[in-house]
Amino acid sequence: MAKGLPWIENDGGRKAAGFKGDAGDCLCRAAAIVTGRSYREVYDLINELAERERYARGRLGMMAATGRKSSARTGVYKATGRDVLESLGLRWTPTMTIGAGCRVHLAPGELPAGRLVVQVSKHWTAVIDGVVYDTHDPSRDGSRCVYGYWSK
Repeated sequence: MAKGLPWIENDGGRKAAGFKGDAGDCLCRAAAIVTGRSYREVYDLINELAERERYARGRLGMMAATGRKSSARTGVYKATGRDVLESLGLRWTPTMTIGAGCRVHLAPGELPAGRLVVQVSKHWTAVIDGVVYDTHDPSRDGSRCVYGYWSK
């Protein structure tokens, strides 16, 4: 039976920054944890870059379907997430290719050491030296497929 990565509960500084309640802020939390920047700094950066989104097909096709822009509180489109993480000095390493299927999971020994913002289905999470730092355990007992990760 598969076993997920160890998990430590961490809100990325959300509560300390004065925010309350639940939110769909996984990119903000993960980026703050991995980069060591404050939650508020990353939150403001996400919302600043979201303001540049346009209603258009193509790169932001989801926005065309929903009519909403990314938000640090309610979720970030993939393209804007890429812009945020690149602006924080991180670089993308894909772990999944079209037609190849899932080869990397949130499981021991499948991700490199270091500080990573890991992209999985509909979620971003922080992984530092093989330990997940998040508000919940996203590993699905080690079966959660990793699309790729962002690192220094």
